[in-house]
Amino acid sequence: MSAGIGGYLQVVDIHLGDGAVVSWDKDSLFMSHGTYAEEILDIARMSQCKPCLTPVDIKGKLNTSYGASYDDPTHYRRLASALQYLTFTRPNISYDVQQVCLFIHDPKVEYMGALKHGPRHVKGTLDYGTHLYKSSLQSLVSYTDADWGGCLDTPPQVIVSSLGTT
Repeated sequence: MSAGIGGYLQVVDIHLGDGAVVSWDKDSLFMSHGTYAEEILDIARMSQCKPCLTPVDIKGKLNTSYGASYDDPTHYRRLASALQYLTFTRPNISYDVQQVCLFIHDPKVEYMGALKHGPRHVKGTLDYGTHLYKSSLQSLVSYTDADWGGCLDTPPQVIVSSLGTT
C-alpha cells in the first residue's frame, strides 16, 4: 500500500494470495490475476505456447456426438476449473470457458483442443484484467448475447426479458 502527499490515498495495490492484484485510486479500480494466469499455463502444460488474440475458437462448434474420450479427464477438469476462476477478472473469456465446461462430465479429445485455446489467449493477454470506473449512472444497464441457434445439441430457443414497466 502507498499513501499520497498530505495523507491522502493516491494509489493502493493489494496482492492477494491467489495471485490476484487489486489496484485503485480515487477514480478507478483494476483487478487482475497475472500470476494466476501464468500458473494456468503451467497447468495446461503450455508455458511456451504461441499466443492468440481471440478468446474463442471461432472455427468449430462443440457437441456431444464427438468420438474418443480424452485420456486424462482430471487434467481437463482442472484446467477448465482454473480458467473458470480466472473469469472473475477476465470476463472476456467467459463464453469460451462456459462452452468447454458444458462437456466437463465426459471430455473428448476434440473438446481438449477447444479448451487449449483459452490458455493460448491468456498467454497473449497476461496483463489484462477488469477496470472499473466511477459512474453517475442512476439506472441499470444490461447486455446479453446468446448463440442458441449455434448449439448443435438443443433446438433453437427464444428468450424474452423486460426490465421495468412495459
